[in-house]
Amino acid sequence: MAETTNTNLMTIGRFSSLTRLSVRMLRHYDSHGVLVPADIDQWTGYRRYAPHQLADAADIRNLRDVGFGVSAIGILLAARGTEAWANALQLQRESLGEELNAAQGRVSLITRLLDQGEHNMSITLSRKTVPAMTVVSMRGTVPAYNEEGQLWGQMMPLVGAQGIQPVGPCGVIEHDEQFTERDVDLSIFLPVSSGASVDGPLEVIELPERDCLVAQVKGSFEQISEAHDLINARIADEGLATKNDGTVSSKHFNLYLTNPGEVSEDEQVTEVYLPLA
Repeated sequence: MAETTNTNLMTIGRFSSLTRLSVRMLRHYDSHGVLVPADIDQWTGYRRYAPHQLADAADIRNLRDVGFGVSAIGILLAARGTEAWANALQLQRESLGEELNAAQGRVSLITRLLDQGEHNMSITLSRKTVPAMTVVSMRGTVPAYNEEGQLWGQMMPLVGAQGIQPVGPCGVIEHDEQFTERDVDLSIFLPVSSGASVDGPLEVIELPERDCLVAQVKGSFEQISEAHDLINARIADEGLATKNDGTVSSKHFNLYLTNPGEVSEDEQVTEVYLPLA
């Protein structure tokens, strides 16, 4: 770079002190063309920076601190003030939110593992006969288990339009023969009076009386996996056989005794049912 006599130029040490970027990182950004010094002495190789580069350095530091790599930082600097800049930041915020939720889930799991061996007072296990019931259901595929709400968003307007009156708590039936990470096959349902009729895509299902293990969960849905663990332990301890005839009545299902939209997470009550043979 051509030599300059501008006395306002700063040494790399001074620039590092003002920008809170280490000398090592400044050299790294220089080598990638992200923050090139205003002047490099052709004899000594000393780097010097101009005052207007302080703003660039601040943006670089902030982008680094929210998780962008050096290649992305270079692209984003060129997009400042455009829609692409805002879109990139929005996507990164959503990604970090997902990471935060995942981390919180891992922390909760660690807490449960540390408490293993102690009775979890928020989950109670029982065996009971579930009466026969008539339900109005809608079946569909959602990206993941925690996106079941997509189906409820489609079903409830149809329920209202057809004047359907539930007579008990709503729930969900899981159809997949195995746990799946994506594209989950579910039927959400509302218990109704016998003899009900509906128009598609809703359907009426008659579920028979069943002998079930039931885990009642008080609190976060994150405990559902632990509820299944307790049910499985009971099956192993007592040598129980589960119903597995391929019919919808053999599928495990959940009942929501509270409406998540009306109570806090701590007040949620969910029952997990596993039909026995």
